Formats: sequence, structure tokens, C-alpha cells
Amino acid sequence: MQGKIVKVSGPLIVAENMADSRMYDVVRVSDKKLIGEIIELRGDKASIQVYEETSGLGPGEAVESTGAPLSVELAPGLIGGIFDGIQRPLTGIYAEYGDRITRGISVDNLDREKKWDFVPAATVGEEVCAGDILGSVQETAVVSHKIMVPYGLKGKVKSISSGAFTITETIAVLETDAGEKEVAMLQRWPVRKGRPYKEKKSPSMPMITGQRVIDTLFPIAKGGVAAVPGPFGSGKTVVQHQLAKWADADIIVYIGCGERGNEMTDVLNEFPALKDPKTGEPLMKRTVLIANTSDMPVAAREASIYTGITIAEYFRDMGMNVAIMADSTSRWAEALREMSGRLEEMPGEEGYPAYLSGRLAEFYERAGVVKVLGGDDREGSVTAIGAVSPAGGDLSEPVAQATLRIVKVFWGLSSSLAYRRHFPAIDWLISYSLYADKLADWYVKNASADFIRLRAFAMQILQEEAELDEIVRLVGADALSYKDRLTLETAKSIREDYLHQNAFHETDTYTSIEKQCGMLRLIYDFHRLAIDAINRGADFNALLTLPVREKIGRAKYIEEKNLSELATIAKEIKEQVKSLDGGEDNV
Repeated sequence: MQGKIVKVSGPLIVAENMADSRMYDVVRVSDKKLIGEIIELRGDKASIQVYEETSGLGPGEAVESTGAPLSVELAPGLIGGIFDGIQRPLTGIYAEYGDRITRGISVDNLDREKKWDFVPAATVGEEVCAGDILGSVQETAVVSHKIMVPYGLKGKVKSISSGAFTITETIAVLETDAGEKEVAMLQRWPVRKGRPYKEKKSPSMPMITGQRVIDTLFPIAKGGVAAVPGPFGSGKTVVQHQLAKWADADIIVYIGCGERGNEMTDVLNEFPALKDPKTGEPLMKRTVLIANTSDMPVAAREASIYTGITIAEYFRDMGMNVAIMADSTSRWAEALREMSGRLEEMPGEEGYPAYLSGRLAEFYERAGVVKVLGGDDREGSVTAIGAVSPAGGDLSEPVAQATLRIVKVFWGLSSSLAYRRHFPAIDWLISYSLYADKLADWYVKNASADFIRLRAFAMQILQEEAELDEIVRLVGADALSYKDRLTLETAKSIREDYLHQNAFHETDTYTSIEKQCGMLRLIYDFHRLAIDAINRGADFNALLTLPVREKIGRAKYIEEKNLSELATIAKEIKEQVKSLDGGEDNV
């Protein structure tokens, strides 16, 4: 199908003679072969979103439809890959075209020459259907890439081979109702369509991140959705980097959607050097990066979100737990706003399109825990975490509000905490997790029987501190009772010793659930024993200067292999508090 350009408006091109085209078909624009996607059809005119720079194009130039929707290639070679918003490999572009992405380039998304060792799992004569595992490829030291029967195929295995194959070579032949079908490792899937599954389940397990403020106070479930909104400089990107590094997920898909190039450079420099705490291998061996930075074409930002979530669903279908980081959905929404304006659609609030909430929901609802297709009972999950960058930290703006209506976890970043150098700057007074109650049973069984009590204690103390702050500002801390002053001291200990976490410290960067319980129990024990001592007439200032308080503060630096030291500190707390007033040890 060949049309002609009649209008050029930035990344939007209108072409006529396109009556036989379909929505979301990919087109090639002009003799430069720029990649575009049809986003509106009116009569024989098509509005096309072009993913490359359109300067120099004019009316009369040709537009050719490929007849296929924008799709990603799914096969071995994804892990450790660095792609742009439409899955073009940046390493491949660099090798062929140098360090500048020129217009109209054509590079295979995945390497067609590399051979992978395929180990069959299915046998000749076996009946298979979509989603069944034909075999596997050891893609990296930590990822066994399952090769599945493509969607829509069902039949008997006529032949299956083992050995080294490229992703386009035939590894199996299926006898189907429509005749024999050859199956290769390479699959394609349209990015705007969610991959199918048998059943969606309710999330019931937390995704352990090693970040104390998240795991203890505002946990996210595997298969859950979370938003990280906050103003510039409050640490959104560092929080997402920490989650990508330490989250309890098999695969990480990190989308740099319209962020600054130096932030993606940090990821590219850090991840190959960082060791995965579970496997000891570099983190890049279970990571897929989509680098779509702010100096790349605006329209490609919109595609990058869908590209990332489709890749995440593919690994989910293998029975893996996948975490996808979108940094940031605000830049993606700005791309929607620009295209909506150029299409001359009726604007919604602040110029964003009226369908903003619907598009955000389409993205987040593709997360979840599912029973995947196939004969076995595999389960996989996609956990979606989106950063939101509202101008000036204003959470009343449309993108933040639309996101809050969808997500179940809200990690609100505070500029005042960031200015005080308290990181992660997640404000415990405005953040929440709707998964906390649902995950309580898991924490009691797998972490500690008193975990829920410890969490409630921490939240209560922080809430009381916020209320007492008003009084302290008016009359000073000395006017408070000893019990209230102890509450302020305990809150300070929770904030500075527990919630404050150094992302760049070798030991403090990650804290296991066992250690989190132990650290919080030390603060709880000291607070409870100190109240008893005050009631028995102990000297308040002597309580605050006990040597063991410094050990409570430094407990975050105890290595995971030495957690028995926490029990020693707990014993010292009892002995030292008891020595002040000679009271009974009523623990």
C-alpha cells in the first residue's frame, strides 16, 4: 500500500491514499524509510506517528505500509541487551553506524548470526499447545530461556532437534490441523496487545527489595503495581535503581523513558559491575535495558513503555517473576500530550488528552500474577513500578492523579527529606500500601511472628512524632512529659537508624527481612523498657546516654552473616536499662 504525504507537523505526518491500511500498522515514510505507526484513520487519510526526526520531509513524498503492527522480537539475545524505544539494538547501531543514530537505519533487533545451544524438553509424538515448553537455551549464567510453542499453534511434535541454532533456524516441526508448521526460537508479538494467559490471580507474596522503608512499612506484592512520585532531586531514579539492583525478581526490565542520558549511563556503568546478591553474577545477566532518553524523538517515548511491558510478559510466560521499572511515566504522558495536540484533539486537563487515564490503566493492568498458557501449571508475575515526575512536585497534576487512581502502592518522595539528606526520601506520612494487610500472613510465616506488631509500633511512633512536632515548635521539647520526649527520641531512632539507608554503602544498601525484624525489635525493646524504667523513676537523661544506644544506631552496618550480634545488643539493652533503676526485668 503506497500513499503520499499531505501534511507534516513535527513527529505527526498525514498521508492520503491509505484506505486499505489498519490502525497501528507500521509504515515506512519517504525514501529515507523512517519508521512510523498509524494512530488515526479518517477516510483514506492516515495520521502517522513517526519515531524518527522528520525535518526535511514535505508533501508528495511516499508512505509505504508494511501491513503489520509494531511488534517486538522475542528470542534468546534479549537479556543484557540495550534497546531504544522501538527495540532497535543500540550496540548493533553503534557497531554499524557509529556513535550517532542516523535516520532510516535498518538493523536486526536481535542477532541473527549467533548460535544458541538448544536442549529439547518435548519429545517426538507429544501433543503440545500454545505456551508449552519445547526446550530451553542457557542464555546467561542465571537465565534459562524457555522456548515456547507460539500462540495459535497446537499439534503433535513431528520432529525436534538439539544442538546449536540461530534464532531463525527451525528447531521443531509440528503437525497441526492446517498442515506441518516449522517452529524457530524467534517469535514476534504486537506491543499494544497484552500476551494471553489462563487465569489472573490475586497477589499473595511480597517482592522483597532490601529497602527497609519499603519492605517494612509500604511493601509491594509480586505482581503488584506501584508509583514513585516526587519532585526533581528527591531520588526517584536512585529508588528505581535500588529496586532494579536488589528486588527479588528473576528478570529486570528497565525503561529509561525520556530521562536524561546521564541517568541511563549510570545504569550502563553500574549494572555490569554489580554482583547479584542471589547468584554472584553481574546484574546485567538478568536485565533488559530500554534506553529512550530525552534527546531521542518524543514519539518513541510512547512506544518504549509498550515495548518494555511486552518483553516483561514474554519472560512471565516462562514462569518467571519479572519487575519492570518505568522511569518516568510523566515523560511518556508528555509524548501523548504532544501527539494529541498535533492531532487537534479536544484537550483535557492541562492539555493532556482526555484518554490519559485509560492509557495509563492499559499499561498498569498488564502487571499481575498469572497462570500462564501451557499444559503445566506454571505461574509467572509482572510487577510494574512507575516513577512520576510532576512539575514542582505538585501531586495534584493530571498524570500523578491518574496514576494514584490505578496503583496500589504509593511511595511519595518528599523534597524536605531529600534536602535533609534523608534517603530514600519516602515520606512515611503520605505514603501507603494497599497490599500490607494481604501480605501480613506471609510476613508472620516467613519473617517473624511479631512483624506486624513491630510495623504497627513504628508507624504509631512516627505518627505521634508528627503530632508532637507542633507542640515542640510552640513551647519547646522541655515542656513535654518524659514519655513524650522518649517518643520523640524513639521516632528519631526509627528515622535515622532504621529508615535512613545508604544506597552506596556496601552493607547498608541491602537489608534482609530477618535483619529488618531484628533491627526494629531493638528499637522496640529499648522504647518499651525505657518507659518501664521512667515509670519506676529512672533518670531520663541517663537513659538517653546509655552506651547501647550507639550500638542500636550502628546495627544497620552489621553484615548479614553476623546477625547473631543483634541478639547480643538486645541483651545489653535489658542489662543497661535495668542497671539504671534496679528494677525487675519484666521482658
